[in-house]
Amino acid sequence: MRTGLSVGDVQTLEFVVPATKTIRHLYPESEDYQRMPEVFATGFMVGLLEWSAILALRPYLEDGEGSVGTRVDISHTAPTPPGAKLIVTACCTKIEDNYIEWDVEARDEDGDVAASGRHGRHIIDIERFLHRVDAKTKRLVGRDVAAAQPA
Repeated sequence: MRTGLSVGDVQTLEFVVPATKTIRHLYPESEDYQRMPEVFATGFMVGLLEWSAILALRPYLEDGEGSVGTRVDISHTAPTPPGAKLIVTACCTKIEDNYIEWDVEARDEDGDVAASGRHGRHIIDIERFLHRVDAKTKRLVGRDVAAAQPA
């Protein structure tokens, strides 16, 4: 990881919730999810909060590096209907070796907090990580990941 990222650095992301990110779309095979209201799903909210941290880290990653989420502690406290805009912030709160932690928050256009919490990411060597995934896939699923990838 390159130097330059500091505790207190903030990344902002704006996102308009599409109809395809509502609860019913999270697990379409679940009858229970299909009965839920048409609001932004918590699972997608977590991904959105992670996305702001991913964007914040991007300029500091070396070639061959990536990051993976390893901690999520989020409260989703207000519904957001499709078409509404969320303003997401990630504020860096901890840098320890290859682990970076963020306070994350999503507010709607009225200023109401829709979600907030803490998110941690580890910097990884992508090639090494993919070798680990391939080995695990062969053990658990019995197939070659490289052979299963679309061309």
